[in-house]
Amino acid sequence: MSTNQEVSNSRDLSPSEQRRLLRIALGSCSGFVLCKLMNWPYGVFFTVYPMLLLGMLPVFNRLIACQFLFGCVVNIVELYLLQRFFLPFPLLMSMATFVVFAVHFYFMAKGKHYLMWACGLISLSTMLHFGSYPDTSIADMATSTMLASIIAVISAAVLYWLIPEHSAPAAAPPPPTASFEQIRHRTLLGATLATLSFVVFQVMDLRDSLSAQVATILVLFPLTFSGSLQSAINRAKGVTLGCALGIVVQIMMYDLINHFTLVVLAFFMTVLLAARLHLVERAGSGMGFGALTTIGILFGQYMQPHGDILYSSLYRLSSVVFALAILIVCAYAVHRLLNQFASTRDCAY
Repeated sequence: MSTNQEVSNSRDLSPSEQRRLLRIALGSCSGFVLCKLMNWPYGVFFTVYPMLLLGMLPVFNRLIACQFLFGCVVNIVELYLLQRFFLPFPLLMSMATFVVFAVHFYFMAKGKHYLMWACGLISLSTMLHFGSYPDTSIADMATSTMLASIIAVISAAVLYWLIPEHSAPAAAPPPPTASFEQIRHRTLLGATLATLSFVVFQVMDLRDSLSAQVATILVLFPLTFSGSLQSAINRAKGVTLGCALGIVVQIMMYDLINHFTLVVLAFFMTVLLAARLHLVERAGSGMGFGALTTIGILFGQYMQPHGDILYSSLYRLSSVVFALAILIVCAYAVHRLLNQFASTRDCAY
């Protein structure tokens, strides 16, 4: 027991965490390389999905793989139904989106297949936002999402085979013991804020603010106001670090940014740095995970053969901080409102 405590309090990585670090970096790199070489659209899915699959959980097995893939299929079906029946009617679209988000947060609050519903939230919110624009191909988006999910699962399986665990897998966290009132509170809180985020990004036509949109969804994963507040602080720090790393890469490479091999090496090294911080924190979605996903978004979505990420980094940083500040204010208001009623009161502040 004392040895485990020393490892958990140390800034050094255990042998198991070192292997996990390599899996995260290699998995993200494989998705990045494939999407760039094949010139596939929506590169953010190919870089971020491996980070979610290999970074959120310390283990990988058949159940996790099935949840991840099935969640993608559910997202595509949800997107098709929402686009097919509700897109021409903004009010009905917002109401239907709220219902879909509520289903996701309900099962997350109950702890039933948390990974499937949580990862689905990120994919669904992103696809809903991009899919609302007339020049966006829903078929291309759905294909990219499904392909990125399959590649992430295959790369995770291959990496766990190439870099296996030599110790027993980490014990799964105990399922949450929330009351019916807390489940209702967390479902309504998450669904309300996620829908509000979707509506605001639509009304203000914030098509280039992908990092901010993803951030407003990720910070809702703790399902409580206090948890979201701490997550927002960590996320803002992580985005700052991720953008700083992106700017450093841009400055160091200068006019070599068009050399794909160098870009891949730069991506691999920055992912290693952010993933190490994520593992050292041992705090789930902390500052390191925020930096990790920010790097994935910057390189996957905005790194072009004849472009750079300097402007994107600065814009992402300002938009994320502003969006998170607004979200937390709204979260506090919704949290206080729900606590006024006994049927939706959350005792965990």
